[in-house]
Amino acid sequence: MDKKKNIRNMSVIAHVDHGKSTLTDSLVCKAGIIASAKAGEARFTDTRKDEQERCITIKSTAISLYYEIPEKDYGFINQDKEEDRHFLINLIDSPGHVDFSSEVTAALRVTDGALVVVDCVSGVCVQTETVLRQAIAERIKPILFMNKMDRALLELQLDQEDLFQTFQRIVESVNVIIATYNQEDGPMGDIQVDPTKGTVGFGAGLHGWAFTLREFAEMYSSKFKIEVPKLMKRFWGDNFYSATEKKWATQAGESYTRGFNQFVMDPIFKVFKSIMNFKKEEYLKLIEKLNIKIPVEDKDKLEEGGKPLMKVVMKSWLPAGDCLLAMIAIHLPSPVTAQKYRTEMLYEGPHDDEAFAGMKNCDPNGPLMMYISKMVPTSDKGRFFAFGRVFSGTVATGQKARIMGPNYIPGKKRRLVRQGHPAYNSHDGQIHRTNRECTMR
Repeated sequence: MDKKKNIRNMSVIAHVDHGKSTLTDSLVCKAGIIASAKAGEARFTDTRKDEQERCITIKSTAISLYYEIPEKDYGFINQDKEEDRHFLINLIDSPGHVDFSSEVTAALRVTDGALVVVDCVSGVCVQTETVLRQAIAERIKPILFMNKMDRALLELQLDQEDLFQTFQRIVESVNVIIATYNQEDGPMGDIQVDPTKGTVGFGAGLHGWAFTLREFAEMYSSKFKIEVPKLMKRFWGDNFYSATEKKWATQAGESYTRGFNQFVMDPIFKVFKSIMNFKKEEYLKLIEKLNIKIPVEDKDKLEEGGKPLMKVVMKSWLPAGDCLLAMIAIHLPSPVTAQKYRTEMLYEGPHDDEAFAGMKNCDPNGPLMMYISKMVPTSDKGRFFAFGRVFSGTVATGQKARIMGPNYIPGKKRRLVRQGHPAYNSHDGQIHRTNRECTMR
């Protein structure tokens, strides 16, 4: 919590049934909270009984996840960072149904980044645009994840080129929405998603596998003797490679195949086809060639083949938790970065007072400024759990605080309450909960 440059406050947003909670399981599993075998099916963030029964998220659920990211990923982080490679990710899984959009608004207010999940079969839907518009209005930086790739491969059985065109259409649709509601010369700058920059992920949350172009560029980098960022650009768009001539071209020709299809999709297609068609010799050869390490408890599935083996192989080869963690740490802003451009949206008071300066500088020694986004009733009558985020200062037990009501106007005394409240110790930039009794005048 003290290392605020290594904190990421983020929410997962999407249209209903696009796989937010299922995908979140991969991150929860990576943090060691649930077992790998249950990831994707447990829906850990659906905490209520009715949510589990109806398979739909009704209330926003927050969870704090602690990770150490690999050294190779740490080098790609361009914003201010601590020397330590440990990261704290405060994640909020929000509902996708239009009836619960107020829960999404509450979640977005206390986060700095958003993971936008899109079903690659359904594409960009109505609620995708709604939540993305809300995120941009709150000055929240988005990254994109295209989910349910297993359905495109197994149910629709799309070929490589069709799948590429589907992905390209989704990226373009998302960027059109971003361009419509965001100003490029605004405080956030250009926030459009781009697979060649690693801000777009692909995968299947239910089966627990995911990748960005960076994963594949790292695999082929030594072969081509090309740097990873340059190779990522070759793996998207109109870049074609000829295996016979060993040359790249920008136009399709005889013996030239699109880079994305040849180097990204082709290995995945081969793994899927050999396992689903029960070609044991073929898939054992592929597992060895791709250096996929199958866990000991799943070795018996190598004899069976079929869907259970495909799930194990893909999860071992391209683990979703590792991919999503790298995307979040590299591309989403820390509180130190985000509060510089978000404070003027959040604070209605004068821009030259110490509260504004404390929030903008993410100062743990500044005046206490905390935003309560949600009040959860407890079993005791008249008592609530207040859920919020500290933007400035440090909150501690027995501290005196001024509580500003929802219609409070800076400089006036209406809707203002002064009282102490018990809380958990916390430093700036950290989402956390406080428990207090509050009566508004």
